[in-house]
Amino acid sequence: MRPEILAPAGDENSARAALSCGADAIYLGLSRFSARSGAENFGADPFREIAAYAHLLGAKVYVCLNTLVKDGELKDFFRSVREAWEGGADAVLMQDMLLGKRLHAEYPMIPLHLSTQAGCCNERGAVFARECGFSRVVLARETPLSEIEKICAVAETEVFVQGALCTCFSGQCYLSSFAGNNSGNRGRCKQPCRKRYAIDRAGYEELAYALSPSDLCVGERVKELVAAGVSSLKIEGRMRRPEYVAAAVLYYRALLGGGGAEKAFSDMKRAYNRGDYTHGLAFGQEKGFLSRNVQGHIGETVGKMQDGAFCRSNYPAAAGDGFKILRGGKEVGGALFRERGKGGFFLSSEAKLGRGDEVRLTTEAALPKRLARERGREIVLSLRFVAGEAATVSCGDLSATYEVLPPAKSAPLTKEELISCFRKTDGLPFAVGFGKIETSGAFLPRSALNAIRRDFYARLSARFLPVRELPAPSFTAKKREGAEARTAVIASDLSGVRADILIYKPGDYARAVREKGEGKRFLYLPPFLTSAEEKSLSSLLPLFDGVYCDGYYGLPLSKAYGLSFFAGTGWNLTNAIAVEEAFGAGADYVALSKELTTREQDALSGEGVFALGFGGVKVMDLLYCPFEKNCASCDRREEYTLRDEEGRAFPLRRYRAPNGDCRFELYNCAALRVEKHAAGSLCDLTGRGALAPYLACPEKAPLPGANRGHANRSLL
Repeated sequence: MRPEILAPAGDENSARAALSCGADAIYLGLSRFSARSGAENFGADPFREIAAYAHLLGAKVYVCLNTLVKDGELKDFFRSVREAWEGGADAVLMQDMLLGKRLHAEYPMIPLHLSTQAGCCNERGAVFARECGFSRVVLARETPLSEIEKICAVAETEVFVQGALCTCFSGQCYLSSFAGNNSGNRGRCKQPCRKRYAIDRAGYEELAYALSPSDLCVGERVKELVAAGVSSLKIEGRMRRPEYVAAAVLYYRALLGGGGAEKAFSDMKRAYNRGDYTHGLAFGQEKGFLSRNVQGHIGETVGKMQDGAFCRSNYPAAAGDGFKILRGGKEVGGALFRERGKGGFFLSSEAKLGRGDEVRLTTEAALPKRLARERGREIVLSLRFVAGEAATVSCGDLSATYEVLPPAKSAPLTKEELISCFRKTDGLPFAVGFGKIETSGAFLPRSALNAIRRDFYARLSARFLPVRELPAPSFTAKKREGAEARTAVIASDLSGVRADILIYKPGDYARAVREKGEGKRFLYLPPFLTSAEEKSLSSLLPLFDGVYCDGYYGLPLSKAYGLSFFAGTGWNLTNAIAVEEAFGAGADYVALSKELTTREQDALSGEGVFALGFGGVKVMDLLYCPFEKNCASCDRREEYTLRDEEGRAFPLRRYRAPNGDCRFELYNCAALRVEKHAAGSLCDLTGRGALAPYLACPEKAPLPGANRGHANRSLL
């Protein structure tokens, strides 16, 4: 069975473009709780209209309510869920798995899809999602093909095949949040990863787009995903133009058997292309994964500059076309079509163009019109209009009878007149075909015949449009009691450390051992882990009292090994329902979201609840090598410095994952110091050398440049 092609719909035009080009489903956001708040999104009435249009075409509509929700927003969130379901949503997409668990208990009829922001990357995470009521998991973009196949055996899966790639592992990016108070987890990412940075390593000292991946395009390898059992092929792009959405849908339809893939690929590059594409990390990091030299849309190469302003090209340029000029792989400037010439065309540009410069088409004026399609849902009508009998119209199992037809005195109703009338669909997206048509000696005024047609199409439309109504929710959460002044410490060296909970974070998991120190010992597990990596840790895990993990998979893993579990800050707990459900699911300790204010954290505090209050703030988990996997020339340092254009220095920590690969963590340029809050104190001292000065009295320890993070300032 062919998998679903799922297209983005940032606005009505993109939605209609996707559906007209053959998308099986679209995903979109409402006015609130959408991870793409910068998209136009949909109000209640426009949403109902586009949902009806999609359903009439036989397509599905998934609504993204996939941002983190705070306590004070729960009422509005549940109202948005009801608005989505009653307006025609076929599923609701969420990031907060635990809030989703409660939502499923209240409204089990609503299909839930787990957002990629939840970071589902292995079989244990998928099983936990199913237990929480999610019928589908949208996999983390970094999930390898071998793991995808395992997950497909236990859950319906949705995999990104096209579009922008986040540089950070899904749901664990806080750089926009801490650098500018605009959280990606709240739908307001300002994409600081797309800016220029320098790294203190030979060959990387110059400013470049050091964290900006090329766009994803799995291309022909989509067939490997189909073979693995993937249910839905997802195209990213709720911020992209309708022509890009149309071209991407047509491209993947072509790859799955529609034909014309080469032309569709060219159209897609012209519509939007950052870095000439990468197959993504599902198939392993490859050359060109990062687009270090250029940022933004670079289109498709159509020619080379000659002397003067002439471009040698076979492309038939026209008025309105726009171009980007590259020299040595770097952007020189933009250009516009001026006039045609023999063997090419002339450009006008403010930049100084040179012979040999690469000319790339970024705006083709004729593209939107060329990609325009008309699509109708195929229906087959049977008609019986016989004198002395009731007029009858049927389609499938729907049949309607109307008034008894009188005999015609002169010009009886003909088959051609019936076909001509019922081919008119009154704006409904139907492609009308006809089965058996019977007419004999009947008379009917044209106005009455039109009225029958309109009535029948209204009845038929109602068959395709869901009618739903939900009762008001009764969500409540019981506040935890008994907050204690406990301390938990994350560190890569626990020698001499005293704390209630010691969380060992290895620099190399293959060499990890049971660390010394006074307190319960937990092993830190990264948010991404494959089943093979878990197997390699099977002899290490029993040496510890518990597991600390930023990924949802950590809870079922800890149960399998009979260990205590500490839900890390990466669980992004922002409301009382999620906290209650985390403990109810088996967590022994939880860390609240590091994006909450102290007041918001205090409101969620209680026995076993911690808040990050001291030390480093991890803002990114990178599952690729920012040095392009040049292992032969690697200096193998444990820490680098990433410096932005303003001179701010961000520690970049390298560690060895359980499979032996190098992975990286980016820390905020400023450390964190929050003196007092009601929750237990979580300290992250990863890579901070001698720990005694920090642990003896954290409130008074020297921590140059530290600030209070989001302690006083609520996120937008």
